[in-house]
Amino acid sequence: MYKMDKDQIVRNFLPKIKAIAINLLNTLPKSVDLDDLIQEGVIGLLQSYERYDPTQGATFYTYALTRIKGSMLDYLRKIDWLPKEIRHLIKKYEEFVYKHQDENFTDEEIAKELEVELTDIQKIKYSINKSQILELDNYLLNIGEDFIEAKEKNNENDPEISAYKEILENELKEQIKTLKEKEQLILSLYYEKELTFKEIGEVIGVSESRISQIHSSIIIKLKKKMNQGDD
Repeated sequence: MYKMDKDQIVRNFLPKIKAIAINLLNTLPKSVDLDDLIQEGVIGLLQSYERYDPTQGATFYTYALTRIKGSMLDYLRKIDWLPKEIRHLIKKYEEFVYKHQDENFTDEEIAKELEVELTDIQKIKYSINKSQILELDNYLLNIGEDFIEAKEKNNENDPEISAYKEILENELKEQIKTLKEKEQLILSLYYEKELTFKEIGEVIGVSESRISQIHSSIIIKLKKKMNQGDD
């Protein structure tokens, strides 16, 4: 496939690019345009064509899909689609959830504790979920981003970047091992087995909303652990 000309590769990948864009768009605000995401995906595909190195082990298809989605995510980060007021609320929410991670608060109770509207809590949870969708590792490992971005502009295969990411990923794996068994199970079912919160709830024996709450608590806990480890 890699030996095809660029036009043929774009034609072959376009349905997949559209599918990835639509899947992302379903989790984002209406202000994000589908055509923009598709265009970024095509750019990522063409970058893959120019940069693919078969000696690295990955097939061109796998490499291209990673770069296609990565290009879309890079675009979303650049346009900063998350409103500043939501960012402020997210920080307050994360601090509260981390402090009370072993307690079961309803959204109404959290809204009262934070002195915000219930609709604000719903916006916060929605935004956190979307941030996680825009690559869980970037949400958790939001340290050294300027370093990574600056290096990747020069060479995305830079060994220093690869080593840096590997260190962070290994640290994340170690932090996951410190979680409770049920928390590790939820992460595994959601990110590896790709079960929905409703399906996970059926497996564990709790409600879908409770799984959503536990999931948010786990991610916030991991994020805190990672950032504390960087201090």
